[in-house]
Amino acid sequence: MVDIPEAARLGEPIHQRVSLIDGELKGWDGTCKTVLSPVCVRVESGEVEQLTIGSYPVMGETESDAALDAAVRAYDHGRGEWPTMTVAQRIGCMQDFIRCMVARRDQIVKLIMWEIGKSLADSQKEFDRTVSYMQDTISALKELDNSNSRFTLAEGTIGQVRRTPLGVVLCMGPYNYPLNETFATLIPALLMGNTVVFKPPQYGTLLFYPLLEAFRTAFPRGVINTIYAPGAVVVPHMLASGKVNVLALIGSSKVADHLKKQHPKSHRLRAILGLDAKNAAIVLPDADIDLAVKECLLGALSFNGQRCTALKMLIVHRSIVDTFLERFTAALETLKVGMPWEPGVSITPLPGMHRTTYMTEAINDARARGADVVNKGGGIFCKTLFYPAVVYPVEEGMMLYREEQFGPIIPVMPFEDIATPLEYVITSDHGQQVSIFGNDPAQIGALVDPLVNQVCRVNINSQCQRGPDVFPFAGRKDSAEGTLSVTDALRAFSIRAMVATKETDDNKALLNAIVSDHHSKFLNTGFIF
Repeated sequence: MVDIPEAARLGEPIHQRVSLIDGELKGWDGTCKTVLSPVCVRVESGEVEQLTIGSYPVMGETESDAALDAAVRAYDHGRGEWPTMTVAQRIGCMQDFIRCMVARRDQIVKLIMWEIGKSLADSQKEFDRTVSYMQDTISALKELDNSNSRFTLAEGTIGQVRRTPLGVVLCMGPYNYPLNETFATLIPALLMGNTVVFKPPQYGTLLFYPLLEAFRTAFPRGVINTIYAPGAVVVPHMLASGKVNVLALIGSSKVADHLKKQHPKSHRLRAILGLDAKNAAIVLPDADIDLAVKECLLGALSFNGQRCTALKMLIVHRSIVDTFLERFTAALETLKVGMPWEPGVSITPLPGMHRTTYMTEAINDARARGADVVNKGGGIFCKTLFYPAVVYPVEEGMMLYREEQFGPIIPVMPFEDIATPLEYVITSDHGQQVSIFGNDPAQIGALVDPLVNQVCRVNINSQCQRGPDVFPFAGRKDSAEGTLSVTDALRAFSIRAMVATKETDDNKALLNAIVSDHHSKFLNTGFIF
């Protein structure tokens, strides 16, 4: 630990022994899982090993039943305190939570850095972006609710339409953006009046520990409950109970398919899923090569390529591919490789040895089928630290052609006819985004039209990305189910309900009395400022 700056140190290991169930921090004295950081240190024997930074409970079906039942009780078929609160009251609880969360920024940022190897700067950015997302979601909810704070008259019928919760949500986030992506589903689910069972990701579990007390104090009993257990053990079990109304998962399509089948009435299960992606960049012959190199480098290697929106296949016109590769590999060599706390670092350790094993396997497969690593040192690794590899030419039959590598490997394939990259996108199982680099309006316009029917976002002369959060974030095919953005997520975790009556003088008087005397939280014309 001598080389680690004092300001970057986590302090003593965090040995978590509690979970939040039914408004109480329940103690745990059973089996626990040791948390190993991606960061490796040299031990007394001279060997390099991953650093132990803490541990957390390994629970089972009994504990998952308790968490799920607490959420069911808190919802109480829509009669619970939380689902019947006014929107303004739920917003107040969320604002209390945000204040508590911001007070723990430093510890949470360090835990993101130490648990998943994300750079300190990007860990800070993830935290701050998450807080901004929460505040933007509150603003969007105010606007959504205010727009419904009136009665509509049509064909002799008076009605008021508002959005209402769906029930119990099972929420699971990913390790690559453990705070931001998790809260992109958790926060709108809560704000819309649902109750939640939350299972943290395998990597990035401890960072939620500082938030347990904030969850406990900001929300009523049972509104949010945590379960620390292997997903393969407890998640199918919870879904099989039929008590889960919404599955919110950021993960793989294979896992999502398996889980949805566990529900006894799958037609009742709302699924909000962010899944696999294999986003391609199409670099046309007239592209600004320097711009394309810059954007593709960022798109392929931000957080070591561990993003669903990462560029995972570069399809470059044969007339410029040699120049592109020369400049791309030269730019790659300028990236700083090191530990996540180092200023300006770009390439940091991967979560575990299994990731470097997969990267090596994918490279060896490509080499065996005729490709090569074209950058100096590409694919060299020490334990969890893997130097990016540019692999060329990649073609059908190689693992890297179709599989989502989710790491610092950059597959490159050449093309001569524009039909080749189009066919690649069309035949892909994934349909999240694509990037086009070029300057011919006619050619780009002709590409946009078919591509928007294959993916949900076409980026022109820029990398694929999620933000800004007010834009839709969706996917076709195996890449997603449901749309996530600030406003879309609120709609995804709710359903429209209405109260209607015939337009008679008696009914008008009745509605006026209900509203003016505040007899109903649903029927109202209040405005949230």
